[in-house]
Amino acid sequence: MKLGTLKSTKSLDGELILVNRELTQALKVTDIASNFREAMENWEVVKPKLEDLYQKLNLGQCSQAFTFNEIEVGACVPRTFLFADGSAFIQHIKLVRMARKAPLPETLETVPLIYQGECARFLAPTESIPQIDFSHGTDFEGEIGVVTGFVPMGATPEDCLKTIRFLLLINDVSLRGLIPAELAQGFGFFQSKPASALSPVCVTPDEFGEAWNKGRVHLPLMVKYNGELFGQANAKEMHFHFGQIISHVARTRDIQAGSIIGSGTISNEDTTVGSSCIVEVRMLEQINAGESKTPFMKVGDSVSMEMFNSNGKSIFGQINQKVIKKN
Repeated sequence: MKLGTLKSTKSLDGELILVNRELTQALKVTDIASNFREAMENWEVVKPKLEDLYQKLNLGQCSQAFTFNEIEVGACVPRTFLFADGSAFIQHIKLVRMARKAPLPETLETVPLIYQGECARFLAPTESIPQIDFSHGTDFEGEIGVVTGFVPMGATPEDCLKTIRFLLLINDVSLRGLIPAELAQGFGFFQSKPASALSPVCVTPDEFGEAWNKGRVHLPLMVKYNGELFGQANAKEMHFHFGQIISHVARTRDIQAGSIIGSGTISNEDTTVGSSCIVEVRMLEQINAGESKTPFMKVGDSVSMEMFNSNGKSIFGQINQKVIKKN
């Protein structure tokens, strides 16, 4: 099943839509649940109704279906109660720590890294990335995330895997120039992590077939920067799977239905596949050539992110954004 959200002038939550597998047709389902948050909170009731309509939509049997247009949709999850972003790809941690001249954590391979990000509003997949000061070092980070059902405090990784309802793509916008000073204060990310963008649709795990395996997506994320291929790192190289990350978040609290848990930047040890963020390229330049040459994003720069199935079909649609100067 694939769900999205039509933009609306009446509500920040938009209007819930069902989208067919091919991402060509959509159907308003506000009579079942007015928005994504409402659907998550009443999932056991709305799920069978949506599944029935999804089958009909894929067969072309919904007379009120309309053409799906990614420009008309907001983030698939416009806002939620929790966005907890991990860093499950160890290669990324190593390179970023090197960039900050910071030591690797002693618990690198045993305890997931997590920060709590902005969740009051996510950027639409085609919405511009607004920045006010480009000395902040604007960067993109290509990730995959999950939407959970209710997760009780203390849930095991195995039980947490069962709570995953949807997967989505995330562009976790980062301001690299602000990160070192914030972390030096000992209180974590805040100003350095503005609003992230989400994919046009979120997708249930069953749509992935064998590519969804033991809490990991075994597919590459295609990242293009200013129209050129920047990276195609495979998400299967997560050190911690999503069940482990969710369990870590739930160690001291309940997780409410509709919460988003991110994987962190997708990164592979094989550097020939490219990168999912600029800072990794800069660090590799430093290692290989003695200096970083690739600049961070400036006005007019664009980034796109998309994941394809084994048949070459787009799964989530495309995140496609440009950077603008906010007055």
